[in-house]
Amino acid sequence: MPHEERRPRETEAQRRRRVDEVFGDVLPETTSDERGRGPETTPDSWYLENRPPHHDR
Repeated sequence: MPHEERRPRETEAQRRRRVDEVFGDVLPETTSDERGRGPETTPDSWYLENRPPHHDR
């Protein structure tokens, strides 16, 4: 049988750190809807900020 190197078992944190070193942080821990947009944000704030000028008449 060929000689095989045996690595010690790594913990989940060590494995995640090693994968993150190679691939980076692929997915954030929280999503943008969980983080919110700021203290003055309301559910309609995006629509009000992006309202077309002809709707102001």
